[in-house]
Amino acid sequence: MKKTFKIIYAIVPVLISASAFSQDGNAGINEATSQVKSYFATGTNLMYAIGAIVGLVGAIKVYKKWNDGEHDTGKVASSWFGSCIFLVVVATVLKSFFGV
Repeated sequence: MKKTFKIIYAIVPVLISASAFSQDGNAGINEATSQVKSYFATGTNLMYAIGAIVGLVGAIKVYKKWNDGEHDTGKVASSWFGSCIFLVVVATVLKSFFGV
């Protein structure tokens, strides 16, 4: 019996605080939208940084293959260049799509 009361005393404050902080659906969606928009610039900069790192690693890889005289250097260079362009284009398109 005492155990049941302890559980009830632990749950009731949580339910009361949850109902005190609850909002209607529109306010929650608007808050989520504003938070996503505030993180979007940081995410775009992160995508550019990842593109720069991939570009540097790819450039070193292509340079090594070129100096070794391997025949697939052009294929590796085009896929490296394509991945860097893809990251930049995706970041730019997402910026314009979301209107940030």
